[in-house]
Amino acid sequence: MVGFSQSTQPQASEGWQLVWADEFNTDGPPNPKNWRFESGFARNHENQWYQSDNAQCKDGMLLIEARREQKPNPTYKAGSTDWRTSRPTIDYTSSSLQTRGLHSWQYGRFEMRGRIDTRAGLWPAFWSLGMSGQWPANGEVDIMEYYRGMLLANVAWGTEQRYKAEWRTTKKMMESFNDPTWSQKFHVWRMDWDETAIALYVDDQLLNRVALSETINKDGTGVNPFKQPQYLLLNLAIGGDNGGDPSTTPFPNRFEVDYVRVYQKK
Repeated sequence: MVGFSQSTQPQASEGWQLVWADEFNTDGPPNPKNWRFESGFARNHENQWYQSDNAQCKDGMLLIEARREQKPNPTYKAGSTDWRTSRPTIDYTSSSLQTRGLHSWQYGRFEMRGRIDTRAGLWPAFWSLGMSGQWPANGEVDIMEYYRGMLLANVAWGTEQRYKAEWRTTKKMMESFNDPTWSQKFHVWRMDWDETAIALYVDDQLLNRVALSETINKDGTGVNPFKQPQYLLLNLAIGGDNGGDPSTTPFPNRFEVDYVRVYQKK
């Protein structure tokens, strides 16, 4: 954790204390003590190849840059039926960072101040996953997710069917903000999570609240994935199952993150 400038000093509400933060105040690569990178084609049939080169800290911001660039897919296998290895070329690159294996927390207030590009085909996210269990039985929270004109706030856990999630989802259309310059501004996304519920906010507006009495995996184990530590992820995906068509969108473009902060009850 780096020092805080006077203008960005974290202010916790009464009863909360700051336990971890990254203010991205040191220019260069993201702090390897805080973040690890995903590599390659990751999930959801997305277009982008994840690589560390597309994330840099500059002027107090983490900049995750999506680029349209073509190069050979090093995992390509002729005749493959796997979407990751059947593509001969990489057409887009981006970055995905996570605190897995470095930092995780059980309960708290998780905040991210950032600016997202809302043009077609872009799929930025600030989210968390449980440390133990196979997805979705490990539990997923989408604190900030955007695609196809919608801001989403989601909580997901396991069903009786492997790899199929039970979702509690809120979709807020961008038009509902009544602000044509909304995506040009920075906003604060927040998760408040305790032993009773998960509540998700943007700019202090409640988007979704899910009681933990609901979030028990239906696989017969009786496990509640939100009663274990979770780690954080930041990424900018492109296209895929949900992201939409990026073909007419100008590149490069960015997901800009001012800070990520974690508070816990005193």
